[in-house]
Amino acid sequence: MEEIHVLGKSSLKGSVSIQGSKNAALPMMAASLLHRGISVLKGCPAISDVFCMEEILRSLGAVTWWEDHDLYLDCTNAEKTEIPAFYTGRMRSSVTLLAPVLSRNKTCSIGYPGGCVIGKRPVDLHLMALRNLGVRILETQELLIAHCENMTGAEIIFPRSSVGATQQALLAAVLARGETVLINCAREPEIVWLCRYLRSMGAKIEGEGSSTVLVHGVKELGPGNFKVPPDRIVAGTYICAAAATGSEIELKGVLAEELGAFLEVYRKIGGQYEAKGGTLMVNGKGAVHPVELVETGVYPGFPTDLQSPLMAVLIGIPGRSTVRENIFEDRFQAAFQMKKMGAHIEIDGRDAVIEGSISLSGCVLQAKDLRGGAALIIAAMRASGETCIRGANFIRRGYEHICEDLEALGCEIWQT
Repeated sequence: MEEIHVLGKSSLKGSVSIQGSKNAALPMMAASLLHRGISVLKGCPAISDVFCMEEILRSLGAVTWWEDHDLYLDCTNAEKTEIPAFYTGRMRSSVTLLAPVLSRNKTCSIGYPGGCVIGKRPVDLHLMALRNLGVRILETQELLIAHCENMTGAEIIFPRSSVGATQQALLAAVLARGETVLINCAREPEIVWLCRYLRSMGAKIEGEGSSTVLVHGVKELGPGNFKVPPDRIVAGTYICAAAATGSEIELKGVLAEELGAFLEVYRKIGGQYEAKGGTLMVNGKGAVHPVELVETGVYPGFPTDLQSPLMAVLIGIPGRSTVRENIFEDRFQAAFQMKKMGAHIEIDGRDAVIEGSISLSGCVLQAKDLRGGAALIIAAMRASGETCIRGANFIRRGYEHICEDLEALGCEIWQT
Protein backbone atom coordinates (compact mmCIF):
# COMPACT_ATOMS: atom_id res chain seq x y z
CA MET A 1 0.00 0.00 0.00
CA GLU A 2 1.39 3.39 -1.00
CA GLU A 3 2.05 5.80 1.86
CA ILE A 4 2.83 9.50 2.24
CA HIS A 5 4.84 10.60 5.28
CA VAL A 6 4.75 14.16 6.61
CA LEU A 7 6.75 15.84 9.36
CA GLY A 8 4.62 18.59 10.82
CA LYS A 9 5.22 22.08 12.17
CA SER A 10 7.04 23.29 9.06
CA SER A 11 6.58 26.65 7.33
CA LEU A 12 6.19 27.06 3.58
CA LYS A 13 7.90 29.55 1.30
CA GLY A 14 8.45 29.90 -2.43
CA SER A 15 6.41 29.38 -5.58
CA VAL A 16 4.88 26.47 -7.50
CA SER A 17 2.96 26.16 -10.75
CA ILE A 18 -0.55 24.73 -10.80
CA GLN A 19 -1.13 21.62 -12.91
CA GLY A 20 -3.79 21.22 -15.57
CA SER A 21 -7.34 20.57 -14.41
CA LYS A 22 -8.44 16.96 -13.90
CA ASN A 23 -12.13 17.82 -14.13
CA ALA A 24 -11.63 19.73 -17.37
CA ALA A 25 -9.27 17.26 -19.05
CA LEU A 26 -11.39 14.11 -18.61
CA PRO A 27 -14.51 15.30 -20.52
CA MET A 28 -12.23 16.81 -23.18
CA MET A 29 -10.67 13.38 -23.64
CA ALA A 30 -14.14 11.90 -24.06
CA ALA A 31 -15.06 14.67 -26.53
CA SER A 32 -12.04 13.80 -28.68
CA LEU A 33 -13.89 10.64 -29.77
CA LEU A 34 -16.25 12.89 -31.72
CA HIS A 35 -13.52 13.51 -34.33
CA ARG A 36 -12.15 10.67 -36.44
CA GLY A 37 -8.58 11.91 -36.33
CA ILE A 38 -5.92 13.34 -34.03
CA SER A 39 -6.65 15.81 -31.23
CA VAL A 40 -4.21 17.22 -28.69
CA LEU A 41 -4.68 18.44 -25.13
CA LYS A 42 -1.80 20.70 -24.13
CA GLY A 43 -0.71 20.85 -20.49
CA CYS A 44 -2.72 17.75 -19.61
CA PRO A 45 -2.19 16.54 -16.02
CA ALA A 46 -0.27 13.27 -15.75
CA ILE A 47 -2.49 11.76 -13.04
CA SER A 48 -4.01 8.32 -12.56
CA ASP A 49 -7.55 9.37 -13.57
CA VAL A 50 -6.21 10.67 -16.90
CA PHE A 51 -4.21 7.45 -17.36
CA CYS A 52 -7.38 5.44 -16.68
CA MET A 53 -9.36 7.40 -19.28
CA GLU A 54 -6.46 6.94 -21.67
CA GLU A 55 -6.64 3.15 -21.13
CA ILE A 56 -10.37 3.18 -21.86
CA LEU A 57 -9.88 5.13 -25.09
CA ARG A 58 -7.20 2.67 -26.16
CA SER A 59 -9.57 -0.22 -25.41
CA LEU A 60 -11.97 1.39 -27.89
CA GLY A 61 -9.30 1.48 -30.58
CA ALA A 62 -7.76 4.91 -30.09
CA VAL A 63 -4.01 5.46 -30.20
CA THR A 64 -2.57 7.81 -27.59
CA TRP A 65 0.86 9.21 -26.79
CA TRP A 66 2.50 11.95 -24.74
CA GLU A 67 4.95 14.63 -25.73
CA ASP A 68 6.04 16.19 -22.46
CA HIS A 69 2.67 17.30 -20.94
CA ASP A 70 0.79 17.31 -24.25
CA LEU A 71 -1.54 14.34 -24.74
CA TYR A 72 -2.26 13.23 -28.30
CA LEU A 73 -5.42 11.25 -29.03
CA ASP A 74 -5.77 9.56 -32.42
CA CYS A 75 -9.39 8.40 -32.55
CA THR A 76 -9.38 7.48 -36.26
CA ASN A 77 -10.11 3.81 -35.61
CA ALA A 78 -11.91 3.94 -32.24
CA GLU A 79 -14.72 1.71 -33.49
CA LYS A 80 -15.26 -0.58 -30.51
CA THR A 81 -18.44 -0.07 -28.50
CA GLU A 82 -17.96 -2.00 -25.25
CA ILE A 83 -16.44 -0.44 -22.12
CA PRO A 84 -16.06 -3.11 -19.43
CA ALA A 85 -16.79 -2.49 -15.76
CA PHE A 86 -13.11 -3.31 -15.15
CA TYR A 87 -12.36 0.21 -16.38
CA THR A 88 -15.47 2.15 -15.45
CA GLY A 89 -15.54 0.91 -11.86
CA ARG A 90 -12.32 2.82 -11.25
CA MET A 91 -13.55 6.25 -12.32
CA ARG A 92 -16.95 7.86 -12.29
CA SER A 93 -16.35 10.30 -15.14
CA SER A 94 -16.04 7.34 -17.54
CA VAL A 95 -19.83 7.48 -17.94
CA THR A 96 -19.41 10.58 -20.13
CA LEU A 97 -18.09 8.25 -22.84
CA LEU A 98 -21.64 7.04 -23.50
CA ALA A 99 -22.59 9.99 -25.71
CA PRO A 100 -19.40 10.13 -27.83
CA VAL A 101 -19.37 6.37 -28.49
CA LEU A 102 -23.07 6.50 -29.38
CA SER A 103 -22.59 9.47 -31.70
CA ARG A 104 -19.91 7.80 -33.79
CA ASN A 105 -20.85 4.10 -33.51
CA LYS A 106 -24.64 4.13 -32.86
CA THR A 107 -24.38 1.75 -29.91
CA CYS A 108 -22.52 1.51 -26.61
CA SER A 109 -22.44 -0.81 -23.62
CA ILE A 110 -20.72 0.43 -20.51
CA GLY A 111 -20.22 -0.79 -16.96
CA TYR A 112 -21.55 1.32 -14.13
CA PRO A 113 -19.12 4.08 -13.13
CA GLY A 114 -17.16 4.06 -9.88
CA GLY A 115 -14.56 6.33 -8.26
CA CYS A 116 -14.36 7.74 -4.76
CA VAL A 117 -16.93 6.58 -2.23
CA ILE A 118 -18.30 9.92 -1.07
CA GLY A 119 -22.03 9.26 -1.24
CA LYS A 120 -24.73 8.50 -3.77
CA ARG A 121 -23.84 9.67 -7.27
CA PRO A 122 -26.60 8.28 -9.52
CA VAL A 123 -26.53 8.43 -13.32
CA ASP A 124 -30.27 8.98 -13.67
CA LEU A 125 -29.90 12.48 -15.13
CA HIS A 126 -27.36 11.23 -17.68
CA LEU A 127 -29.84 8.65 -18.90
CA MET A 128 -32.74 11.13 -18.84
CA ALA A 129 -30.82 13.54 -21.07
CA LEU A 130 -29.87 10.84 -23.58
CA ARG A 131 -33.39 9.43 -23.70
CA ASN A 132 -34.73 12.91 -24.45
CA LEU A 133 -32.46 12.95 -27.49
CA GLY A 134 -33.89 9.64 -28.72
CA VAL A 135 -31.50 7.10 -27.21
CA ARG A 136 -32.87 3.69 -26.22
CA ILE A 137 -31.22 2.47 -23.01
CA LEU A 138 -31.42 -0.92 -21.32
CA GLU A 139 -30.30 -0.98 -17.69
CA THR A 140 -29.13 -4.41 -16.60
CA GLN A 141 -27.59 -5.37 -13.28
CA GLU A 142 -24.06 -4.94 -14.63
CA LEU A 143 -24.28 -2.81 -17.78
CA LEU A 144 -25.90 0.16 -19.47
CA ILE A 145 -26.68 -0.77 -23.08
CA ALA A 146 -27.59 2.13 -25.37
CA HIS A 147 -28.64 2.36 -29.05
CA CYS A 148 -29.52 5.24 -31.34
CA GLU A 149 -29.20 5.63 -35.10
CA ASN A 150 -29.58 9.40 -35.07
CA MET A 151 -29.93 11.60 -32.01
CA THR A 152 -32.38 14.46 -32.38
CA GLY A 153 -32.24 17.79 -30.57
CA ALA A 154 -34.72 18.42 -27.77
CA GLU A 155 -35.41 20.54 -24.71
CA ILE A 156 -33.81 18.99 -21.63
CA ILE A 157 -34.79 20.29 -18.22
CA PHE A 158 -32.56 19.10 -15.39
CA PRO A 159 -34.48 18.77 -12.09
CA ARG A 160 -31.22 19.46 -10.26
CA SER A 161 -27.82 20.79 -11.25
CA SER A 162 -25.41 18.06 -12.35
CA VAL A 163 -21.98 18.66 -13.86
CA GLY A 164 -21.68 15.14 -15.29
CA ALA A 165 -25.18 15.08 -16.78
CA THR A 166 -24.67 18.51 -18.34
CA GLN A 167 -21.43 17.28 -19.92
CA GLN A 168 -23.20 14.15 -21.17
CA ALA A 169 -25.95 16.22 -22.78
CA LEU A 170 -23.44 18.55 -24.43
CA LEU A 171 -21.42 15.66 -25.84
CA ALA A 172 -24.60 14.15 -27.30
CA ALA A 173 -26.16 17.37 -28.59
CA VAL A 174 -23.25 18.74 -30.62
CA LEU A 175 -23.77 16.12 -33.37
CA ALA A 176 -27.53 15.63 -32.91
CA ARG A 177 -29.94 16.83 -35.59
CA GLY A 178 -31.48 20.22 -34.88
CA GLU A 179 -31.32 22.33 -31.74
CA THR A 180 -30.97 21.25 -28.12
CA VAL A 181 -31.81 23.50 -25.19
CA LEU A 182 -30.37 22.62 -21.79
CA ILE A 183 -32.27 24.21 -18.90
CA ASN A 184 -31.06 24.35 -15.29
CA CYS A 185 -27.72 22.94 -16.34
CA ALA A 186 -24.53 23.16 -14.30
CA ARG A 187 -22.48 26.36 -14.46
CA GLU A 188 -19.12 25.08 -13.20
CA PRO A 189 -15.98 26.34 -15.00
CA GLU A 190 -15.36 22.80 -16.28
CA ILE A 191 -18.62 23.08 -18.26
CA VAL A 192 -17.43 26.35 -19.79
CA TRP A 193 -14.08 24.83 -20.72
CA LEU A 194 -15.73 21.79 -22.33
CA CYS A 195 -17.91 24.11 -24.42
CA ARG A 196 -14.83 26.06 -25.49
CA TYR A 197 -13.07 22.85 -26.46
CA LEU A 198 -16.07 21.63 -28.44
CA ARG A 199 -16.39 25.03 -30.12
CA SER A 200 -12.72 24.83 -31.13
CA MET A 201 -13.66 21.57 -32.89
CA GLY A 202 -16.50 23.30 -34.76
CA ALA A 203 -19.46 22.85 -32.42
CA LYS A 204 -22.10 25.60 -32.22
CA ILE A 205 -22.87 26.36 -28.57
CA GLU A 206 -24.32 29.45 -26.90
CA GLY A 207 -24.78 30.43 -23.26
CA GLU A 208 -22.15 28.37 -21.44
CA GLY A 209 -21.65 29.63 -17.90
CA SER A 210 -25.37 30.32 -17.53
CA SER A 211 -28.14 27.95 -16.50
CA THR A 212 -29.49 27.74 -20.08
CA VAL A 213 -27.31 26.53 -22.95
CA LEU A 214 -28.31 26.29 -26.61
CA VAL A 215 -26.62 23.78 -28.92
CA HIS A 216 -27.04 23.79 -32.70
CA GLY A 217 -26.17 20.34 -33.98
CA VAL A 218 -23.56 20.06 -36.75
CA LYS A 219 -22.76 17.19 -39.11
CA GLU A 220 -19.17 16.68 -38.02
CA LEU A 221 -16.42 18.04 -35.81
CA GLY A 222 -12.79 18.74 -36.61
CA PRO A 223 -9.68 18.01 -34.52
CA GLY A 224 -9.27 19.45 -31.06
CA ASN A 225 -6.17 21.45 -30.18
CA PHE A 226 -6.56 23.05 -26.79
CA LYS A 227 -4.69 23.98 -23.62
CA VAL A 228 -6.13 22.44 -20.46
CA PRO A 229 -6.89 25.18 -17.90
CA PRO A 230 -5.25 25.21 -14.45
CA ASP A 231 -6.84 23.09 -11.74
CA ARG A 232 -8.79 25.34 -9.38
CA ILE A 233 -9.11 22.60 -6.76
CA VAL A 234 -5.35 22.01 -6.63
CA ALA A 235 -4.87 25.77 -6.26
CA GLY A 236 -7.40 25.84 -3.42
CA THR A 237 -5.67 22.89 -1.75
CA TYR A 238 -2.33 24.72 -1.74
CA ILE A 239 -3.97 27.87 -0.38
CA CYS A 240 -5.30 25.74 2.48
CA ALA A 241 -1.78 24.43 3.05
CA ALA A 242 -0.53 28.01 3.38
CA ALA A 243 -3.36 28.86 5.79
CA ALA A 244 -2.75 25.77 7.94
CA THR A 245 0.96 26.56 8.28
CA GLY A 246 0.69 30.37 8.47
CA SER A 247 2.85 30.74 5.38
CA GLU A 248 3.38 33.00 2.40
CA ILE A 249 3.59 31.30 -0.99
CA GLU A 250 3.17 32.15 -4.66
CA LEU A 251 0.98 30.08 -6.98
CA LYS A 252 1.58 30.42 -10.71
CA GLY A 253 -1.11 29.69 -13.29
CA VAL A 254 -4.23 30.36 -11.22
CA LEU A 255 -7.60 31.65 -12.46
CA ALA A 256 -8.65 33.49 -9.29
CA GLU A 257 -12.07 34.31 -10.77
CA GLU A 258 -12.94 30.59 -10.62
CA LEU A 259 -12.26 30.50 -6.87
CA GLY A 260 -14.55 33.33 -5.76
CA ALA A 261 -16.58 31.54 -3.07
CA PHE A 262 -13.52 29.75 -1.69
CA LEU A 263 -11.42 32.94 -1.53
CA GLU A 264 -14.28 34.70 0.27
CA VAL A 265 -14.15 32.08 3.04
CA TYR A 266 -10.35 32.26 3.05
CA ARG A 267 -10.62 36.00 3.69
CA LYS A 268 -13.12 35.40 6.51
CA ILE A 269 -10.65 33.25 8.40
CA GLY A 270 -8.07 36.02 8.03
CA GLY A 271 -6.13 34.86 4.98
CA GLN A 272 -4.85 37.40 2.48
CA TYR A 273 -4.08 37.15 -1.21
CA GLU A 274 -3.25 39.29 -4.21
CA ALA A 275 -3.91 38.26 -7.80
CA LYS A 276 -1.68 39.60 -10.57
CA GLY A 277 -2.40 38.14 -13.95
CA GLY A 278 -2.23 34.39 -13.54
CA THR A 279 -0.22 34.54 -10.31
CA LEU A 280 -1.71 34.44 -6.83
CA MET A 281 0.32 35.66 -3.87
CA VAL A 282 -1.04 33.98 -0.75
CA ASN A 283 -0.44 35.02 2.86
CA GLY A 284 -1.89 32.62 5.42
CA LYS A 285 -0.29 34.16 8.51
CA GLY A 286 -3.53 35.83 9.60
CA ALA A 287 -5.73 32.76 9.01
CA VAL A 288 -6.66 32.39 12.69
CA HIS A 289 -10.39 33.14 12.81
CA PRO A 290 -13.15 30.50 12.99
CA VAL A 291 -16.18 30.78 10.71
CA GLU A 292 -19.76 30.47 11.90
CA LEU A 293 -20.95 28.48 8.88
CA VAL A 294 -19.56 27.37 5.55
CA GLU A 295 -21.96 25.62 3.18
CA THR A 296 -20.95 23.75 0.04
CA GLY A 297 -23.04 24.37 -3.04
CA VAL A 298 -23.11 24.10 -6.82
CA TYR A 299 -21.06 26.71 -8.64
CA PRO A 300 -20.67 29.60 -7.93
CA GLY A 301 -21.07 28.31 -4.35
CA PHE A 302 -18.30 26.92 -2.16
CA PRO A 303 -16.90 23.82 -3.93
CA THR A 304 -17.49 20.49 -2.24
CA ASP A 305 -14.04 19.38 -3.42
CA LEU A 306 -12.47 21.97 -1.08
CA GLN A 307 -14.61 21.17 1.95
CA SER A 308 -12.17 18.63 3.41
CA PRO A 309 -9.04 20.77 2.80
CA LEU A 310 -10.78 23.70 4.50
CA MET A 311 -11.69 21.50 7.47
CA ALA A 312 -8.00 20.63 7.81
CA VAL A 313 -7.40 24.35 8.32
CA LEU A 314 -10.30 24.93 10.72
CA ILE A 315 -9.32 22.11 13.11
CA GLY A 316 -6.29 24.17 14.10
CA ILE A 317 -8.08 27.51 14.60
CA PRO A 318 -9.31 28.02 18.18
CA GLY A 319 -13.07 28.56 18.36
CA ARG A 320 -16.14 26.94 16.83
CA SER A 321 -16.64 26.54 13.09
CA THR A 322 -19.38 24.68 11.25
CA VAL A 323 -19.12 23.12 7.81
CA ARG A 324 -22.32 22.01 6.06
CA GLU A 325 -22.04 19.55 3.18
CA ASN A 326 -24.94 20.00 0.74
CA ILE A 327 -23.62 18.00 -2.23
CA PHE A 328 -22.46 14.55 -1.05
CA GLU A 329 -23.86 13.00 2.11
CA ASP A 330 -20.79 10.89 2.83
CA ARG A 331 -18.01 13.41 2.42
CA PHE A 332 -16.92 13.65 6.06
CA GLN A 333 -14.73 10.55 5.99
CA ALA A 334 -11.57 12.63 6.38
CA ALA A 335 -13.04 14.14 9.56
CA PHE A 336 -12.97 10.76 11.30
CA GLN A 337 -9.30 10.40 10.38
CA MET A 338 -8.51 13.90 11.68
CA LYS A 339 -10.09 12.98 15.00
CA LYS A 340 -7.32 10.40 15.43
CA MET A 341 -4.90 13.35 15.47
CA GLY A 342 -6.79 15.01 18.30
CA ALA A 343 -9.14 17.17 16.22
CA HIS A 344 -12.45 17.99 17.89
CA ILE A 345 -15.12 17.35 15.26
CA GLU A 346 -18.71 16.28 15.79
CA ILE A 347 -20.73 15.07 12.81
CA ASP A 348 -24.45 15.83 12.93
CA GLY A 349 -26.11 14.82 9.68
CA ARG A 350 -24.77 17.16 6.99
CA ASP A 351 -23.00 19.38 9.56
CA ALA A 352 -19.49 19.05 10.93
CA VAL A 353 -19.06 21.13 14.09
CA ILE A 354 -15.40 21.89 14.74
CA GLU A 355 -13.89 23.09 18.02
CA GLY A 356 -10.48 24.19 16.85
CA SER A 357 -7.36 23.24 18.75
CA ILE A 358 -3.70 24.02 18.24
CA SER A 359 -2.74 20.65 19.71
CA LEU A 360 -2.68 17.97 17.00
CA SER A 361 -0.43 14.91 16.93
CA GLY A 362 0.88 12.92 14.01
CA CYS A 363 -0.28 9.31 13.66
CA VAL A 364 -1.21 6.70 11.05
CA LEU A 365 -4.16 7.74 8.89
CA GLN A 366 -6.07 6.18 5.99
CA ALA A 367 -7.08 8.19 2.93
CA LYS A 368 -10.58 7.18 1.85
CA ASP A 369 -11.05 9.50 -1.14
CA LEU A 370 -9.17 11.93 -3.34
CA ARG A 371 -9.84 15.31 -1.69
CA GLY A 372 -10.03 13.84 1.79
CA GLY A 373 -6.58 12.38 1.26
CA ALA A 374 -5.18 15.78 0.30
CA ALA A 375 -6.85 17.24 3.40
CA LEU A 376 -5.01 14.73 5.59
CA ILE A 377 -1.71 15.98 4.20
CA ILE A 378 -2.69 19.52 5.20
CA ALA A 379 -3.71 18.38 8.69
CA ALA A 380 -0.39 16.52 9.02
CA MET A 381 1.53 19.67 8.14
CA ARG A 382 0.21 21.46 11.21
CA ALA A 383 0.43 18.49 13.60
CA SER A 384 3.45 17.68 15.76
CA GLY A 385 5.60 14.71 14.86
CA GLU A 386 5.32 12.39 11.87
CA THR A 387 2.09 11.39 10.14
CA CYS A 388 1.78 8.39 7.85
CA ILE A 389 -1.09 8.58 5.32
CA ARG A 390 -1.98 5.27 3.76
CA GLY A 391 -3.96 4.98 0.53
CA ALA A 392 -1.89 7.52 -1.39
CA ASN A 393 -3.28 6.04 -4.61
CA PHE A 394 -6.49 8.03 -3.96
CA ILE A 395 -4.50 11.27 -3.86
CA ARG A 396 -2.68 10.47 -7.11
CA ARG A 397 -6.04 10.40 -8.88
CA GLY A 398 -6.09 14.19 -8.92
CA TYR A 399 -2.71 15.56 -7.79
CA GLU A 400 0.17 15.11 -10.19
CA HIS A 401 3.01 16.07 -7.88
CA ILE A 402 1.62 17.18 -4.53
CA CYS A 403 4.59 15.75 -2.60
CA GLU A 404 7.12 17.40 -4.90
CA ASP A 405 5.27 20.74 -4.81
CA LEU A 406 5.00 20.83 -1.03
CA GLU A 407 8.59 19.68 -0.62
CA ALA A 408 9.72 22.51 -2.92
CA LEU A 409 7.84 24.91 -0.63
CA GLY A 410 9.64 23.59 2.45
CA CYS A 411 7.46 20.77 3.77
CA GLU A 412 9.20 17.61 4.94
CA ILE A 413 7.17 15.09 2.97
CA TRP A 414 8.00 11.87 1.13
CA GLN A 415 6.23 8.91 -0.44
CA THR A 416 6.98 5.21 0.04
